[in-house]
Amino acid sequence: MKILIVNTFDNGGAANSCKRLHLGLLSKNIESNVLLKSRQNNWPNSFIYKFKLPAKWSSTSDKIKNKIKRILKELKLYDPKQVHKNENQKFLNRRPKGLEMFSFPNSGIDITQTDSYKEIDIINLHWVANFLDYNSFFEKNIKPVVWTLHDMNPFSGGEHYEEKYLGIDNFGSPIRRQVSEEEKTVAKKNIKIKKQALSKVNNLTIVAPSEWLAEEARKSEVFKNYPVLCIPYGLDAEIYTPRDQDYSRDLLGIPKDKKVVLFVADSISNNRKGFVYLKRALQQLSNKNVVLCAIGQKNSELESMDNILELGPIYDERLMSVAYSAADVFVIPSLMDNLPNTVLESIMCGTPVIGFPVGGIPEMIIDGKNGLLTKEISINSFVETLTDFLDKPERFDKDEIRADALKKYDQKIQAERYISLFKEINGQV
Repeated sequence: MKILIVNTFDNGGAANSCKRLHLGLLSKNIESNVLLKSRQNNWPNSFIYKFKLPAKWSSTSDKIKNKIKRILKELKLYDPKQVHKNENQKFLNRRPKGLEMFSFPNSGIDITQTDSYKEIDIINLHWVANFLDYNSFFEKNIKPVVWTLHDMNPFSGGEHYEEKYLGIDNFGSPIRRQVSEEEKTVAKKNIKIKKQALSKVNNLTIVAPSEWLAEEARKSEVFKNYPVLCIPYGLDAEIYTPRDQDYSRDLLGIPKDKKVVLFVADSISNNRKGFVYLKRALQQLSNKNVVLCAIGQKNSELESMDNILELGPIYDERLMSVAYSAADVFVIPSLMDNLPNTVLESIMCGTPVIGFPVGGIPEMIIDGKNGLLTKEISINSFVETLTDFLDKPERFDKDEIRADALKKYDQKIQAERYISLFKEINGQV
C-alpha cells in the first residue's frame, strides 16, 4: 500500500505534525512519500512539486521547452501564483491586522500530473493552502482521499481560523470581532467554489486531530456530507521525554531559584496566540519569583518586560524537550486552537499546562491532573489560574502526566490508527 502525503511546506506546526505521521508510517513499513510545494529540510521520501509540460510536448527539445515555459510565465499562465494575485492581494491588504492567515481555493497547480501522485494508492492531504487547487484536483483525482485537517481553512471561506475576537478591552476581556461585508462576500464566494468542486466527489474521508475541529467540519457546508473522524496527533516518545530539571536549566542558562513559566510562539503579533493576555497577567502577578522563558523569534515587545529570558527559536526537538523539562509550567494563551503541538510536547515531557478553555485545548488539559484551565478568556482569570498553580505546583505529578500522555499521543498509536483507516479504504480489511 502506497501513501502520498501532500503538504505545502516542511516547516511550521502543521508540517511537524505531517512529518511525525510520515515517520510513524515508515516505521511501520508503510510506503509513505511526501509531496511538497516548498522544501527547506531533508525529510526521507520527500519530493518538491515541479511544473510539467503536457505529455504531448515530451518530444520537444529542452531548449524549446524552456522557451515555452518562459513565454507562459510572461503570460501568467505558467506561474500559478499569478492567478487572481492582484485582486486577492488587495483584499488581504484590507483585512484587519493581527488576524490569522487567509487563503484562497484556487492555486492553478495540478498535483495529479506529478509522478508521485500517479504511483500511489491513497492520497493524504494535510496543510495544502496555496498548493491544492480545488477545481482541478477534485475534477481529475481518481484516488481515495484522506484529508487531515490542521485548521479550519479546508472548509471555511478562506480563514484558517474563524476568529471570534480581535483586540482586548480595558477590563482585560476579548473584544468580539466585527466581520466586514467584504469579508462575508469573499468567504461566500470561496465556499461556493469548494462546494462545487466537491459536488461529485465520493471518495473523501476527513480526519481531524481534535474533536472540536471534527465537529466544526461536520457542521460546515463543505464537509457536512463526508465521514469525519478524530485521530489525535502523535509524538516520538523517545524525543519528547522528561529530563532532569536542574541539568536542563544549566544547559539553557535558566535560574534554578525561580519558578519558570514557558511560552512558545513563532509570532506574538498574531491576535489568536493571545500573547497580550500572558504579558498583562505576568505584570499583575503578585508572585515576583517568576521568570518567563520565551521560545520563538525575538521581539522588541518582549524586551520591555521584566523577568524574561528569551531563548530565541529552537529547531532541534530534543533541545525543545529540554526546555519543557526546565519549566515548572507551560502556558498557552491561545484564543482559538486545534490540538496544539506545544501542549502535547509539554505533557509528554511531564510538564503541566495552563490554557484557556477553547478549541481542542480542553480535550488535552485534564484540569487539576496535567494542568489547569482558566474559567474564562480574560486577564483576571489568567492571573487567578497562574497564581493557583504557583501556590502549589507540587500537586502535579510529572510521571503521571507523562504516563497519561503516552496512552493518547504516542506516535505509534497515531500511525496504527491511520494504517487501519488506509487499509479499510483500500479494501484490505
